[in-house]
Amino acid sequence: MSVRKRRWTDPRGEAKEAWVVDYVDDPGDRHIKTFARKRDAEAWHATTVVEVHAGTHTADRKSLTVAEAGRLWLQAALNAGLERSTLEYYQQHLELHIAPLLGTIRLSQLTVPMVRAFEDKLRIDRSPAMVRKAIGSLGAILADAQERGLVAQNVVRSLRSRRRRGKDRRADRRQKGRLKVGVDIPSPDEVRALIAHMEPRWRPLLLTATFTGLRASELRGLRWTDVDLKRNTVHVRQRADRFNEIGRPKSDAGERTVPLPPLLVGTLREWKLACPKSELGLVFPTGTGGVESLSNILQRGLHPTVVAAGMVTKAGKAKYTGLHSLRHFYASWCINRRVDGGLELPLKVVQARMGYSSIQITADRYGHLFPPGDDSAELAAAEKAFL
Repeated sequence: MSVRKRRWTDPRGEAKEAWVVDYVDDPGDRHIKTFARKRDAEAWHATTVVEVHAGTHTADRKSLTVAEAGRLWLQAALNAGLERSTLEYYQQHLELHIAPLLGTIRLSQLTVPMVRAFEDKLRIDRSPAMVRKAIGSLGAILADAQERGLVAQNVVRSLRSRRRRGKDRRADRRQKGRLKVGVDIPSPDEVRALIAHMEPRWRPLLLTATFTGLRASELRGLRWTDVDLKRNTVHVRQRADRFNEIGRPKSDAGERTVPLPPLLVGTLREWKLACPKSELGLVFPTGTGGVESLSNILQRGLHPTVVAAGMVTKAGKAKYTGLHSLRHFYASWCINRRVDGGLELPLKVVQARMGYSSIQITADRYGHLFPPGDDSAELAAAEKAFL
């Protein structure tokens, strides 16, 4: 492998020169790479010598494009048996965000500055959450390509290693703001109004969402065999994705046991007698026993109930539009003090009830709802030591 200067005359008779790195790769093929400056050629030469000896170098003409590597990554995800909804999200990340901006660039030519420029372009018209997901998928594509020997380094990891951990996530939380009672979370008075206006058809489902905090997918996949009305508990063991396909919860923490309050137990006993028959044994099936769609639950169940309870926007639409609002209420109910009608549970117990994989996620989302301690007496006692 060598670095040399090359001089020539172009068709117009002008003298030209450039620096050339001439080398043979691991399979024995000869390659030439040209640079305008000597120091760039020498820097590339130094890196490439190491890569060739390590067997990790890929010449530009042999390197796949980012789009081609992305398709290999998607195929690997499909072969690994990932859920259909997850595969669709990955495909959207590739086709809508990554390929239009980086798709034609070869993996061997991709650099940290290129990834940073890509990130800056995404921030122009994408949400911080989507930017983070797209960068994450690009990193996964490069990791897959690296394992296949198609690229020497994962430049996304190099980009992230230069940042403080959690910086982007904190910025995302700042933009969203904290969850607020009466805005994102129904207040206790609003929940009382909701309960009073729930129609018989949707009352069991909405009450279960309110007093167990189950996710919409978990409610839609809940089976009677997982509801113990003698011990007043519900076991979360499966879920229904947005394609109505039944599968296990996405994480081990999603599999959990949640206690049922007396009102809900009585409601579910009555509902079990009236519930449509379902070969899947579902607690909240369609009229024909199939998996209920989320849009039907929202449009026919939640939204009319919210409107009937008088909780509407200036445009006359439902103030709370998703079942996640009832899940948020359950979390706040678990957290609130008993004197305020809550359960006053420790953060670790709230994490288990909600099915979060880490206590940090629970603290980030709901920590501000915990009542502040009154330290007046302790401060007064400590102050006397200085008087």
